[in-house]
Amino acid sequence: MKNTISERVADFLQNFPPFNALEKSQLDALSQQVYIVYYEKGGLVFSEDEPPHDFFYIVHEGAVALRKTANNEIVDICDEGDVFGLRPLMAHENYKLEARAHEESILYGIPIAIFKPYAKENEEVGNFLIESFASNTRNPYSKVHRGKLYGNENAQSINPEVKLLDLQPVNYSKKLVSCTANTSMKQVAETMTKHRIGSILVIEDELPIGIITDKDLRNKIVTGLFPINTPASKIMSRPVITYPRKMTVTQAQMAMMKSNISHLVLTRDGTPHTKAVGILSKHDVMVSLGDNPAVLVKAIKRANKYKQIKPLRKSIQHLLQGYLDQNIPMGLTAKIISELNDTCIKQVIAISLKKMRKPPPAKFAWLSIGSQGRSEQLLHTDQDNALLFEDVAENQLPKVTNYFLTLAKHITHGLKIIGFDYCPAEMMASNPKWCLSQQEWKDKVSHWIINPGPDEVLMSSIFFDYNVSYGDKEIVNELSKHIFQCMEKYPIFFLHLASGALQNPSPTGFFRQFLVEQDGAHKDFFDLKRRALMPLIDAARVLILSHSVKAISNTWERYEKLAELEPKNKEFYLACSYATKALLKFRTKQGLLHHDSGRYIALEKLNKEEKIKLKRTFKTIKEVQELLSVRFKVSNLLG
Repeated sequence: MKNTISERVADFLQNFPPFNALEKSQLDALSQQVYIVYYEKGGLVFSEDEPPHDFFYIVHEGAVALRKTANNEIVDICDEGDVFGLRPLMAHENYKLEARAHEESILYGIPIAIFKPYAKENEEVGNFLIESFASNTRNPYSKVHRGKLYGNENAQSINPEVKLLDLQPVNYSKKLVSCTANTSMKQVAETMTKHRIGSILVIEDELPIGIITDKDLRNKIVTGLFPINTPASKIMSRPVITYPRKMTVTQAQMAMMKSNISHLVLTRDGTPHTKAVGILSKHDVMVSLGDNPAVLVKAIKRANKYKQIKPLRKSIQHLLQGYLDQNIPMGLTAKIISELNDTCIKQVIAISLKKMRKPPPAKFAWLSIGSQGRSEQLLHTDQDNALLFEDVAENQLPKVTNYFLTLAKHITHGLKIIGFDYCPAEMMASNPKWCLSQQEWKDKVSHWIINPGPDEVLMSSIFFDYNVSYGDKEIVNELSKHIFQCMEKYPIFFLHLASGALQNPSPTGFFRQFLVEQDGAHKDFFDLKRRALMPLIDAARVLILSHSVKAISNTWERYEKLAELEPKNKEFYLACSYATKALLKFRTKQGLLHHDSGRYIALEKLNKEEKIKLKRTFKTIKEVQELLSVRFKVSNLLG
């Protein structure tokens, strides 16, 4: 007789992480041991400092509030599908929070003794539990919780110094065409011709046992060595050489060289004992090499027209997708993609200079500002830039300014052609307000700092994130020196800058619900940039400037530097660094998935796991904003 209760439990659990990553047999076995409990509103699940239960919990119906009893502060509200009470599984200590039914609720208690082996065996399950546990700690990105499960010290990390080819994932054909060992070579040739492929897989009981390539047809059939009706088993190469599907370019090249073959069969676990998922040919490797950073840089530098760069930027996006699929560290990914984007900008400027009738009348520098200035622009977004040229005689200034404005219009037009849209707010060097001499820039920045109204603070904050994409760095360094000297004279500027950084709206409401846009074109969408990324970006800028550090513009590198400068806050700043990278990675994945900037998220299209990954960054956002408010006494300004 079927256990209908356990079946209903299994049907529920399979819809939520981490249970959706379990094998069906594991899920069925677990469901038969699940403890089902009902709580009225206000019912106590466990109290603070209570010894751990033998279960952790998932909410089936209703909601459970987690709170600190000292001040009755609600830390989290768990609703349908949320797991909580993981401390005995993860930390082997008493509960640090109280759990109480926020409304009438039904919970499933998951036996730790039964579940723990599954989590140890399944990396996806283990990582999810770590992330969920960290979400209910003070610091969700603490190094205590990163990459470890029950004392597991075997987490692998990628050395940033590894050659890029060692990281570059190779693309392979997923459309498998196969035959059996008894298929005649005439049928094999007809099938390969029909599908326009260079190889065919020979399978038996759904497993790969051999492979036939066009080279085999030429050398063994066309030459008359074997008759056309010879079965595939007589011609195929065997045993089939298999590898796991996640291969890098270097691994693929080495594998082909080692076995002197032109095709690799990729299976689920890398052995011939599981189903084939794809075939990798030398041609596939060469195509992947075309998306290699070093190859792309050479191709970009050879371009002599704007339109020749555009398809190369598409290759950069393919490279980005590959890095995300390979789970390459976000810091390294951003660095590579930003360098490639910067190479595109440099080449557009070089082409634009050739369009000018005369060489530049003065030294100049092209500044990428905003996300590209911070080396955080991974997707195709709009351009933000400025042009700075050295001081010239007053009577020459109009003529020189006109030259650089004309040049800037060529450049911004070229950037538009290759995929960088015009900035809607016209924060571009083609705008006279953003194409100035060194002294004009000094005067403008001084005005922003001395008269810090909302617009001035916004303009200055954008301008502090810049990168010299082209031109003379000395005149830029001179401007940076002036900026910091000016801020030292007017320290109240930091108060206004901190206040501006706190203007971004909260990502969630009181009951942990995402706060979405209330009107406009993106009504009911979650603004990932304004509500999550910008608070971290703005806070890093204020904090690093307060330490007079001017050489770092990247947000997570700013937090890492702050961790050095303020050892007592080291763990917190590193948490901010990790949260920033996590959010940028999430935005990038969403942008690539939906072919947009990834800024506005349709929450109904996110699964439970994706929402949890987002929410676990929000504690860090809240804490860094509280730090700004206290350190710079922002409440005094508001009062």
